[in-house]
Amino acid sequence: MIPTVVWGTGNVGRAAIRAVAAHPMLSLVAVLVSNPAKVGRDAGELGGLDRRLGVAATDDVDAVLATRPRALVYAASGDVRLDGAIEDIGRALRAGAVVVTPSLYGMYDCTNAPDEIRDVLVQAATAGGGSLFVSGVDPGWANDVLPLLVSGLGSEIDAVRCQEIFDYSTYDQEESVRDLIGMGHPLDYQPLMLVETIPTMIWGGQLRMMARALGVELDGIEETLERRPLESTVVTDTMGEFAAGTQGAIRVEVLGMVGGEPRLVVEHVTRIHASCAPDWPVAPDGGAGAHRVIIEGRPRIEVTVEATDEGDNRAAGGNATAAGRLVNAIDWLVEAEPGLFDALDVPLRPAVGRLGKK
Repeated sequence: MIPTVVWGTGNVGRAAIRAVAAHPMLSLVAVLVSNPAKVGRDAGELGGLDRRLGVAATDDVDAVLATRPRALVYAASGDVRLDGAIEDIGRALRAGAVVVTPSLYGMYDCTNAPDEIRDVLVQAATAGGGSLFVSGVDPGWANDVLPLLVSGLGSEIDAVRCQEIFDYSTYDQEESVRDLIGMGHPLDYQPLMLVETIPTMIWGGQLRMMARALGVELDGIEETLERRPLESTVVTDTMGEFAAGTQGAIRVEVLGMVGGEPRLVVEHVTRIHASCAPDWPVAPDGGAGAHRVIIEGRPRIEVTVEATDEGDNRAAGGNATAAGRLVNAIDWLVEAEPGLFDALDVPLRPAVGRLGKK
């Protein structure tokens, strides 16, 4: 059994606890939290399980890392605290842990990662003998292993488009939805996620990885952005009111250019209500969210993934797949040499030993 720590119990951390508890080769030994109200609570409760796991949450990072756990799932946010996330992950690497995380956008493509991030993490991994794998859902498997797998079914490929289409009123993170993305703010408000170059920072690494895997070179990466206002006020179950005239939908494209044409595309269509921008792409079943890969070529191939969790919630389902991709890579990483890995290194494997078991 591989002693494994989960650091953070938010949207991804809850799912990570469940994934570790279900994995036949992993043993949950600690859960790290920052909220004092969670200290002492059982991991099973924090993970949304219907049973206790016998592991009490703690905020004592030093004590947990002093035990030199073999693996650590870092599920704390890196969106607005990048330096803090790098420092935390560096500590775990120096303690010799295999670290898996969705929290460092710049490290999704290790080969082209910014030197100021990569060098710190390489030094930490070298010093402690740890390993790092950064992935998620989008960015993550929906823009790397899935499109590359599907591309192998075709004979001629003109373009690859990866779409995330979501109703964000189902997303349990109001600060991100309102302030980072801008929903409910006037259209002259500048949310961080929509600042020019930020989409490329988040998704550009995955375009470069796809290009590397497909044997092409990108001329460059371009961005497009559209924003739409709500035509009428809507009230959501999770976040309350969003006023008419405020931002109700965004459409972002990050375009990998090859020969002057957009050949590799990551597209996000995000709404706070289905009534906004109805002419933009929607989930095939009209539901709250989906990830879709479209291979334009011969044959034309379209694959849609819809995941649900935590009460049939598709946002939670997406988070659970992100956690699953990371947690299920741990045993492979433990057997590999120490270092930094990306999605082209780490295979996506069957869920061995879990069929029909809870």
